[in-house]
Amino acid sequence: MTTPQLRDDGKQTADEMDEHRMPLLDHLRELRNRVLWAAGALAIGMMISLNFVDEIYAWMTDPFLVACEDAGIKGGLAMVNTPFESIYTWLAVAFFGGVVLALPVIALQAWLFIAPGLYNTEKRVVLPLAFSSTVLFLMGASFAYYVMFPIAFPFFLTILELDISLSVSGYLKAIVKMMIAFGLCFQLPVISWFLARMGLIDHIDMTKGFRYAVPCIFLFAALLTPPDPLTQTALGIPLVILYGVGIVVAYFASTKVRTEG
Repeated sequence: MTTPQLRDDGKQTADEMDEHRMPLLDHLRELRNRVLWAAGALAIGMMISLNFVDEIYAWMTDPFLVACEDAGIKGGLAMVNTPFESIYTWLAVAFFGGVVLALPVIALQAWLFIAPGLYNTEKRVVLPLAFSSTVLFLMGASFAYYVMFPIAFPFFLTILELDISLSVSGYLKAIVKMMIAFGLCFQLPVISWFLARMGLIDHIDMTKGFRYAVPCIFLFAALLTPPDPLTQTALGIPLVILYGVGIVVAYFASTKVRTEG
């Protein structure tokens, strides 16, 4: 067995990971167990959400209906694709609620799957990482709902003077995709921690890359949001701030060894 090596600052090097390498079948069994736990939590969350489908549906459709009312646009959401669209929507809304309720467990299972590759001294941070991932994801999704949608929907709905009749399932799919995308974007500090602990980056790398990261962030924001400067800026600024948070995280978390000269 390889003896873990220590850096000058007392932190263990990546050699410690060699002691915890798992065969492929063990990885697959571990993945299966984590998926089952996550699926169980999702099933429980969905059963709870079935009792609140009307409230969840009203919350999800409110930004669109408010935008229509404020813009004086006639129309709304309708069954367009299939006569079974209402039942599909009912189940989809319950599933959405189940995912939100199960999100802490899903995040925990994801980090527990990654945990065997972490140092022994770092496995104690699995719970804080799961909590941070959950909070950041919900912050990103909430940012999309409470900030981006009120800006984006009036823009989309007033390009042409038309009555609006959208498929209810298409609308829900669109907003859920946007909320997921924003939730993932807000994982930047957690990603920074993970890459720093792997020794791939440190705060110096991120600081040097800041001038390149900012235009890339705003380019990404332009691709993800409607084609107007206001919404692009509304997403770009929080991501730049999160990049700065990532620099601080990398400063404390990095295991990267820099050689002088």
